[in-house]
Amino acid sequence: MIKTKKEIEIMREGGKRLAEILKKVSDEVKPGINVSVLNDLAEKLIREDGDEPSFLGYTPEGASRPYPATLCVSINEEIVHGIPNEKEKVLKEGDIVGLDLGLKHKGLFLDTAVTVGVGKISKEDQKLINITKEALNVGINATRAGNTVGDIGYAIKRFVYTYGYGIPYELGGHGIGHEVQQMPHIPNYGNKGKGEKLKAGMVLALEPMLNIGSAKIKLDKDGYTYKTADGKKSAHFEHTILITDDEAEVLTKI
Repeated sequence: MIKTKKEIEIMREGGKRLAEILKKVSDEVKPGINVSVLNDLAEKLIREDGDEPSFLGYTPEGASRPYPATLCVSINEEIVHGIPNEKEKVLKEGDIVGLDLGLKHKGLFLDTAVTVGVGKISKEDQKLINITKEALNVGINATRAGNTVGDIGYAIKRFVYTYGYGIPYELGGHGIGHEVQQMPHIPNYGNKGKGEKLKAGMVLALEPMLNIGSAKIKLDKDGYTYKTADGKKSAHFEHTILITDDEAEVLTKI
């Protein structure tokens, strides 16, 4: 799980590319756009740089088929892993949409996600987006050599608790690098000092997901899309980060 200096340089380069691509894709979000257009743009930009989409054709543990798209597009009550190649998926004014993208750069994987509003959105939805983004920053600040996986989850849950949002306990972040997902699992809740100890050179994908309502979730019939059980909206942010002896380095930041 510890990356070499050469691998870290490759991941820095790939992370910058990925961040720039996701920014270009998120800038295209607007009412009336079919989400398949966003998916096609993401794939085009990744391949133009000589990289490969990491989600397309990937079969995670427990899945019955490979993921059929480059970009995960999760709208409103969809928490993560929404499939964007369905013809009826058109964004509407007031929606919020999570965009989750990964690529493979020179043999190493990176992952990042944002949630954005479609046109004018409600104050409630904007607050959800803002707090979820800040929860990611809180998690990053708790991530350094000598701390534990539990320290990250504890910091996120303690921050989120005051706002009353639901944290889907079944979903969380993960190690990343030689595989799309690898150990350790990074829950968005936990106890200080518990879990695997973090070491300099480890690379993690942190990804808080917060629901306006209940923490309960359900899996859609497509086998990939996780939704809120109560139909209320959810937001998602993610960065790939490098653990150091001091502050963590965000690899997917422009």
